[in-house]
Amino acid sequence: MRHPRIKREHQPVLLGGGRIRIGGHVPGIARDVLDPDGWVWAMLEALDGSRSVEQVISHVVSLFPTKPKRQVRAAIEDFVQAGYVEDAGESPPADLTVAEVERYSRGRALFSWMDLVPRRSSWDAQLQLRQARVVVVGLGGVGGAAALALTLSGVGHIHCVEPDVVELSNLNRQILFTDEDIGKSKVDAAMGRLRAYNSGAMVTGEQTVVDTPGVLRALAVTCDVLLLAADQPLEIRSWTNRVCHATGTAWVHGGYHGPQVVAGLYRPGAGPCYECARVTGRPPRAAQRPRAGMHAANAVSANLAGLLAAHAAMSLITGVPALRVGSQFGFNLVTLRESVAGSTGEPRPDCPTCGQGGA
Repeated sequence: MRHPRIKREHQPVLLGGGRIRIGGHVPGIARDVLDPDGWVWAMLEALDGSRSVEQVISHVVSLFPTKPKRQVRAAIEDFVQAGYVEDAGESPPADLTVAEVERYSRGRALFSWMDLVPRRSSWDAQLQLRQARVVVVGLGGVGGAAALALTLSGVGHIHCVEPDVVELSNLNRQILFTDEDIGKSKVDAAMGRLRAYNSGAMVTGEQTVVDTPGVLRALAVTCDVLLLAADQPLEIRSWTNRVCHATGTAWVHGGYHGPQVVAGLYRPGAGPCYECARVTGRPPRAAQRPRAGMHAANAVSANLAGLLAAHAAMSLITGVPALRVGSQFGFNLVTLRESVAGSTGEPRPDCPTCGQGGA
């Protein structure tokens, strides 16, 4: 790192009593540091991008002559490893065009803000999205919002799977369709709209009915993340879980149960699977399927579920933010409170998919 600089969003503040807070005030990012004699504050102020590491060390030692250089160097490295420091001298990667740098500059800034892992470049997460392929199964309210978010955010290839046509009753929540699309294939209408939003993304699709695990397996082996936004057949989440466990494919589901919106993310071999939450026969309330018949949903509930699912998918691709895998999370629109459900910790030994009882 040529010119270390504390990230703008992580600028430190003095709390008094010999304490410093770095990382802003966002839970999960902020960290308090003890600094009884003031040398850490002097070091953080010197990490402004105008000096090399050696110059920062020399500056701090000039102010605090009894402070060993090795201690200052170790402290700088600690903040680097904690993800609070970037290189002020970095340039955008050569394989990004000028237009891509402009298009994704705000996304790069957000990833940098959320990221607490030292990176070669602040563009790393954006490059990982560009190289990724996500399959979105289901293009209703949840899947349409997820596909749109992934396309706008810079995922390189989005493959859409949906057998249905657009109906009037879809239009209160399904963001990719308009009155002119009624009667048209959802896949065809969605591909045209997504390509219009981001001509740099590859958008493909197929009008396929997912009626067996084999259909899902053929999709799972082609992608980095499978995003499930369909709720039929009723077994489809369990099918997806078992297929993705077998193929080693990370996957996400998104949906809603009335005002309860939920998304879950899973990575085979890293934590419990979706089935771990169901082996007792009492799945979390947020994971239960809506009763057959009319969907209780509007643009807020359906699209929020889709956006949460897209966020989870991008976390699986980039590691930013480092969301906990093997869990479900969401919001209750009645209380506007966060909810978390599903398995935590280790896979259950009696799980039929990933435990000892699995095939």
